[in-house]
Amino acid sequence: MIGEADSPHLIAGVRVAPYSIHADDRGYFLEVQRLGRGLAAEFPAATTQISAAVNYLGTVKAFHYHLDQTDCWIPMKGMLQVALVDLRLGSPTFGLRNTMYLGALRPWQVLIPPGVGHGYKVIGGEEAVLVYMTDRFYNPRDEGRIPYNDASINYDWGDTEEVARRYENSGNGAGRGSSGRHSSAC
Repeated sequence: MIGEADSPHLIAGVRVAPYSIHADDRGYFLEVQRLGRGLAAEFPAATTQISAAVNYLGTVKAFHYHLDQTDCWIPMKGMLQVALVDLRLGSPTFGLRNTMYLGALRPWQVLIPPGVGHGYKVIGGEEAVLVYMTDRFYNPRDEGRIPYNDASINYDWGDTEEVARRYENSGNGAGRGSSGRHSSAC
């Protein structure tokens, strides 16, 4: 488990940074990202896409990877168990898995480079909202999927019966191909 933003155990190219939450008696404010700064500093303004996903408690969306696209995830509400796996042959961290717990109790953003499989499970007591930036517009030919329970990754999501039920009911059954951004893993 990655417990520090500057952990030496991060997958090569994955970067993590805390973000500030400015709270008062009315709620809170957080700055999601500034173009040209922070983890997404290299994202080109002309092709950067910003999206959001709302997921209900217990939902698992995994695994998803990109050939060329870089993601920057910013959890806005709730808590996520984030799973990353290095799928890049020749990478110094090929096969390494990282687990991070991100969201309200650990306000971190995470940069996920191409070739790193990624997914998450909504944990805690409420739905989660994930805002994510990509360095290029969505292209279905750039993405791939691996079932959440793939034996070669061997990731432990916890309550496997509940995960399997939710996964199958989501229309993302094991082995199905990509059907577009709105049903994607992230």
